Amino acid sequence: MGTMGDGTRAVRAGLPEPEQFEPTLPGPVFAAHFHLSGEPVGPYTYGRETNPTWTHLERAIGELEAPGEDVGTTVFASGMAAITAVLLSQVRSGDAVVLPDDGYQALPLVREQLAAYGVEVRTAPTGGDAHLALLTGAKLLWIESPSNPGLDVCDIRRLVEAAHAAGALVAVDNTLATPIGQRPLELGADFSVASDTKGMTGHGDILLGHVTCRDHRLTADVRRWRKVVGAIPGPMEAWLAHRSLATLQLRIDRQCSTALALAEALAKRTEVTGLRYPGLPTDPSYAVATRQMRRFGSVVSFELADRDTAERFLTALRLVDDATSFGGVRSTAERRGRWGGDAVAEGFVRFSVGAEDPKDLLADVEQALDAAVR
Repeated sequence: MGTMGDGTRAVRAGLPEPEQFEPTLPGPVFAAHFHLSGEPVGPYTYGRETNPTWTHLERAIGELEAPGEDVGTTVFASGMAAITAVLLSQVRSGDAVVLPDDGYQALPLVREQLAAYGVEVRTAPTGGDAHLALLTGAKLLWIESPSNPGLDVCDIRRLVEAAHAAGALVAVDNTLATPIGQRPLELGADFSVASDTKGMTGHGDILLGHVTCRDHRLTADVRRWRKVVGAIPGPMEAWLAHRSLATLQLRIDRQCSTALALAEALAKRTEVTGLRYPGLPTDPSYAVATRQMRRFGSVVSFELADRDTAERFLTALRLVDDATSFGGVRSTAERRGRWGGDAVAEGFVRFSVGAEDPKDLLADVEQALDAAVR
């Protein structure tokens, strides 16, 4: 499927060979164990290790991550399960890891756990390729680009080359971009990781994550970790995720085009500051983003004057849910500072653009801003 367009690939990804009178996408397999006589050498033995529904989904994600290539994908019960599987399957006491200090909110919890295990954790912001100064002697570099929630972008190719030269593996959290927005393995990364709770499945009703690797030895490490800790997705979640992939290109294209229109509209509002969207030509990350991203994501971030203004804005929205997470077909927004843990201003808003009609959504945002600043 290497030469197909993104829409065709998303619709066809991971489907089994046609079989007369069978469904095109087999239903979820609910099984703790399988018929197994003699030596356990078959593909399906026990439900914590393998499941046919996972197999179809993993093949589908692999075809999106690296079309036409032989890669290995491992699906997990959540994005955090995927993140920790990479780190804890590769890093040992005495190793050094480089993490972003402006990444996903739960990364500080990972940092604390790594430190408790005797791992040296070095941190730097995403912007300006600041991790370059921390790579000497590191075992693994973790990149999140665009970063969440600040939407900074780093030069992934440049960082990968420097990390590999220093003997470090590279993992990229690609949650915000999805594989049709950015392909970390094509940029040289060893691991492409995502929370599929977000844009990949896109309906806000599934918790899921994945890790894709070119090197099958790394895939084996990650899969062994999943087996040991049991961080497995349910078959129904895996089946729903595969079904949802069929609309990935349709959803993401609509969301990205509307997100750009929203960013352009917000740029004209004097009460909006700190506006970030990597696809906006005036964004500080635009030049780097255009070199490595094919689509710029559904999230726009900006600041309003203070906490009260942001909360008035969120309350006044009629088509946007005040909710966390992002990437869903229904637009959501939140004052990110309410959680703590992110270095953002009290009036910082993370806005996830859904699949609503752009005209309706932009009109809703305009009236909510008007209401917030009166």
